[in-house]
Amino acid sequence: MTEQPNGAQSLIQTMINQGIKYVFGLPGAKIDQLFESLEHNDNPKTPKLIITRHEQNAAFIAAGIGRLTGKPGIVATTSGPGVSNLATGLITATAEGDPVIALGGQVPRNDIARLTHQSISSKELLAAATKDSVEVQDANNLSEAFANAYQNSIASKSGATFISIPQDVLNDKVTRPEIGKLSPVKQGGVDQDTLDDIIVKIQNAKLPVILAGMRSSTNEVTEAIHHFLHKFSIPVVETFQGAGVISRDLEKNYYGRVGLFRNQIGDTILKESDLIIAVGYDPIEYEARNWNTGRKGEIINLDSVKPEITNEYQPDITVSSDIARTLRDISHQLPADIDLSPEMHQHLAEQQEKFIKKDAIPANHSDKNGIHPLAIIHALQNQVNDDTTVTVDVGSLYIWMARHFRSYKPRHLLFSNGMQTLGVALPWAIAAALVRPEQPIVSVAGDGGFLFSGQDLETAVRLHLNIVQLIWDDGYYDMVRFQEIAKYGHESGVKLGPVDFVKYAESFGATGMRVEHAEDLESTMAKAFATKGPVIIHIPVDYSDNIKLASKLVDDVLN
Repeated sequence: MTEQPNGAQSLIQTMINQGIKYVFGLPGAKIDQLFESLEHNDNPKTPKLIITRHEQNAAFIAAGIGRLTGKPGIVATTSGPGVSNLATGLITATAEGDPVIALGGQVPRNDIARLTHQSISSKELLAAATKDSVEVQDANNLSEAFANAYQNSIASKSGATFISIPQDVLNDKVTRPEIGKLSPVKQGGVDQDTLDDIIVKIQNAKLPVILAGMRSSTNEVTEAIHHFLHKFSIPVVETFQGAGVISRDLEKNYYGRVGLFRNQIGDTILKESDLIIAVGYDPIEYEARNWNTGRKGEIINLDSVKPEITNEYQPDITVSSDIARTLRDISHQLPADIDLSPEMHQHLAEQQEKFIKKDAIPANHSDKNGIHPLAIIHALQNQVNDDTTVTVDVGSLYIWMARHFRSYKPRHLLFSNGMQTLGVALPWAIAAALVRPEQPIVSVAGDGGFLFSGQDLETAVRLHLNIVQLIWDDGYYDMVRFQEIAKYGHESGVKLGPVDFVKYAESFGATGMRVEHAEDLESTMAKAFATKGPVIIHIPVDYSDNIKLASKLVDDVLN
């Protein structure tokens, strides 16, 4: 007679049935039965348990898995502060469309209503940070709860889900079978009448433009955009999370990324467009009040979810369906000879020439006060290939990277542009190194943001991950600093003390390198890429040109 599994074992078997490869988290008494069953399990398909140095970082890594694979990353923590430390990671994942399932230990059922050790209202606490938050009261419901959390986390808009599990529920025996492998939920296409309306609007437009948002960055939707562009070559503007939608062979269609400040070539193109085709666009990336105010023209909204309607965003056609399928249907029904006018092609070529010039490193820049951001970006661009994953933290560096660093594959250049959460770069890099071990991974952070998650450098060392971590060091929370100076004429509350990041790296068993001059950047990066295991490159940066980030940079656009 087969012994009945307990709740933890049933939960693990459900994970196995869904193809889960990793569980990230920190141990504790209220979750230890799950960790025991993960660590000591004879099934070779059991997810690998990876212990991190902070619950928030575990959630970030799980979100990185979700963003890169489209399948939920799993994070598990103990009760009380173990659960509350998940909040920032789960809020970020939900805002930015990254599927995550968080499992939180809870005190035994008969202690939940008492003021006992580590007893908090976990389900209620994380309800605002997730798409769905439940507490399981019976071990027989664990498999179902996980299956529903899985399906909910990947359903558009993807995000985080949370399951609170009392300690005794993990220990109880289970009498029901586990839920098997889930079948994908398919969305349909768009009806022919709507397709006809879309085709007419595209044919009549003088300057149709694609605004590629976060949900355009799946492989399927990206391929559909490429198919469309081969049929009808029009400009594409990426959001930060749409980075990499335009492939190298379609670079002529790339008109930059938009986000934060309304002063990029993409903003000019959007303002001039009489028909914007918003593909997978989410307002949290770049609110319509930034790019659609005072604009004259129509909008077609193609997405897998309904849009948020505001005074600044009221699409003329709204389609909620399978985005890739809809785009392919549009492409097939466009006339074979459709094209922009010769005058428009000439105008766009002139705009793109202006755009490219802005990538040039200032000729008169000195390294006296640090290295210019564009010099660092150029050196990194020369080191990577199209398959390299680059994760970017929040700070002044992420504005420079979003505007000037090129990426030609979706979800290979990662930004936090919904919550703008400090500390994401290293945990996301750890996720990328696990998912894409054949390529070195690059993480880019400032001296402030890096130390939000820098303790998990030890996790990267322990896992022998090939991560090159660039730290742009200027001694400030500079993204706040330069905007304070622009607004008030001075700074306040942004100065940081010095850190020797080379010694920091070495203390964790990683390799530390330092660059003092721009001419040494490429050779140091090449050495770092050739070094096994995590490498930190400490780079003093000169942000004196940051004021230009919030200034008028292109014609006919006001900040």
